[in-house]
Parts: sequence; C-alpha cells; structure tokens
Amino acid sequence: MQAAPAIQTLLDELERLPGIGAKSAQRIAEWILNADRATAMRLPAAIEAAKDTVHLCERCFNYAQDDLCAICASSTRDASVLCVVSLPRDIAPIERTGVFSGVYHVLGGALSPMEGIGPDRLHITELMRRLADEEIREVVVATNPNIEGETTATYLARLIKPLGVEVTRPASGLPVGGDLELADEATLGRALEGRRPL
Repeated sequence: MQAAPAIQTLLDELERLPGIGAKSAQRIAEWILNADRATAMRLPAAIEAAKDTVHLCERCFNYAQDDLCAICASSTRDASVLCVVSLPRDIAPIERTGVFSGVYHVLGGALSPMEGIGPDRLHITELMRRLADEEIREVVVATNPNIEGETTATYLARLIKPLGVEVTRPASGLPVGGDLELADEATLGRALEGRRPL
C-alpha cells in the first residue's frame, strides 16, 4: 500500500539520517504521528535551535554555543594534556569514562588519501599553532583504531615529537577497525588509562 505523500516524505527524510533504515524510520514516523502535537513538535524546535546556535569552538573545533566550548572554557580541566580526536562525536565516549580530565582538539576527520583527505583538509595547522602557543606537555592521539586513524596518528606523531611534547595513544582494549563512539565506557577507560607512547 502506498503511504500518503506527507508520510512518505517524513519516511524519506528519516531514512536520510545515519543508522536509520526503513524499519526504524517507520517506527519513528509512527511515534511522531501518534504523539500529541506539542510533544512531536519539540523535535523540530530542538533541531532549529541547534542549527541556529551551535557552531564549532574557535579553539578546539568541538561543538559550542559560545566562542569556546564548555570544555575549553572550564578552569578545572588540565590544559597541559591535549586529546586529539577525529570528530566532535568522539569526545562524548571519552568524557563518559570519567578518566580523562584534559582538553581536546578535533581534527574534523582523518587522513584518507583514497578519499582525497590530506593534511590540508584537517585542523592540523591549528593543532600545531596550539602546541606553539599553549603549554602542552602531552598529546593523546585518540583517533579510531582503523587504517585512517592509525595513519593520522603516525603522521601527527612525526610532526609533534620534534617539539619535545610527549605523544601517546590509547592502549589495548579498542578493537582494530572499530569506532570510538561504539566502545563501552569500561573498555575506553582502560584504553585511556593504559595509553602508550607513539
């Protein structure tokens, strides 16, 4: 049976979201249609508010509503330890471990020559500027343990080590080929506690 045009449009838009297939889109659409109007309209209002107010932190490139994200603006973080991640979504699982108390730098991706992503497409210049301007003693390269992440980590280590800054990498516990956002807190916490020189 053909869905009504408005429902089909809703399903099509939901399926465009990452990780949402046809069945998930159907369940979400049914929830939206069965919820009272005020409840259902909170979702588009939240999306609009986020799109209007959220941008990248001018220091670390995490998501922020002010010039600096909450982590960069915090006076309780250890600014001498910098954790480099590929994407803003990689910060949340690290934060959930409760193990890391430093600050972050988001590259905006990982090196991938096959996809045409070289150093000039990432926030590496800004990282090197931070290392020159800030008193950083350790850089934890927490890129994903896959080919692109390992390539990025090796590249960064070659750039950073000559500056006299210690470069480490989360230790075992993270599966090769996995994504940080999928790791559980205990595994990621152990990996951060047992980080090793790179």
